[in-house]
Amino acid sequence: MRCGLFAALVMAALSQPVSPARVPVVVELFTSEGCSSCPPADAVLSKLAKEQPVAGVEIIPLGMHVTYWDQLGWRDPASLAMATERQQDYGRIFGEDRIYTPQAVVDGHEELIGSADAGIRQAVIKAARQPHAPVSVTARIDGDSLKAEATIGLPPGLEPKLTARMLITEDGLTSIVKRGENGGRTLHHDAVVRAIFGSDLKAARLLGFSASLNPAWRRDHLHVIVLVEDKSAHRIVGAGQTVLK
Repeated sequence: MRCGLFAALVMAALSQPVSPARVPVVVELFTSEGCSSCPPADAVLSKLAKEQPVAGVEIIPLGMHVTYWDQLGWRDPASLAMATERQQDYGRIFGEDRIYTPQAVVDGHEELIGSADAGIRQAVIKAARQPHAPVSVTARIDGDSLKAEATIGLPPGLEPKLTARMLITEDGLTSIVKRGENGGRTLHHDAVVRAIFGSDLKAARLLGFSASLNPAWRRDHLHVIVLVEDKSAHRIVGAGQTVLK
């Protein structure tokens, strides 16, 4: 992260009132049902989401199911082209030889093997020590659409360096895999990313998002997450989430 941006975020964090709220840290898991090494990593992500094992931290999980395994015997029903593109973007930061499954990326800053439970927790602790811009999210269903708003606490002047993304995730998915490396297995997933939307930040601190909801998504299992990222380094400098009701 550039020094000027880091310093500005420090000032923003210091200017916020003292609160017992947990620090949000994002854990992205790049995974696929076609990959035999991925089910243990999927289980780690679910465990992190449900147990929230790091004191003072709110782990925001994102299950990014990539597409490049789909031609190798089994098409992952949750695979998403934008998840593949996002991992490729990280490859430009970490190196193109660091595109693999299962891969965990913590706050857009550190990557490691997605099944490395202890290592991910240490990376979460490290990330939580960095300043984070406060992000609060509200969301509601309007017919067949989702309406969401995010309030972002940033000092003036940083908007051109940052972008905001809204993601919709779904918990509690089960898949019976019939072919490929996991053929014959029943797999379970949480925090599966269903859609990703982007928006440049402007002077307004209140951003609005809207999206159509797929009828197949179980609405009582959906979460809405908003990320604020450094455009060049892809580091996540703020995040917030809410359950869609």
